[in-house]
Amino acid sequence: MTKRYALKDDQWEQIKDLLPGRMGTVGVTAKDNRLFVEAVLYRYRSGIPWRDLPERFGDFRVVHTRFSRWAKTGVWQRVFEVLSHDSDNEYAMLDSTIVRAHQHSAGKKKSGDWTQ
Repeated sequence: MTKRYALKDDQWEQIKDLLPGRMGTVGVTAKDNRLFVEAVLYRYRSGIPWRDLPERFGDFRVVHTRFSRWAKTGVWQRVFEVLSHDSDNEYAMLDSTIVRAHQHSAGKKKSGDWTQ
């Protein structure tokens, strides 16, 4: 897997005990929690639709259903809260040179402008 989309080992250690399906909890044990979390990271960091997830992550419908279930039960909120304490803002940056304004959004005033 491309490293830029993968969890760092220290990040995984911080969140693994917050996730459903770990050993010792009620329900089915999820052996693939890390792969699943990395699938979600891949999807959001690359900006692709769910249906375009690479096959190595499994059926995109299953991944999306599990993602939705975790969202409804607050799992992602807990993960975010833990990881946000060590944030390096790597993915919060926006390079404004790629943001284009419409040609009419700046420049001289138009005649007959309704604000006059």
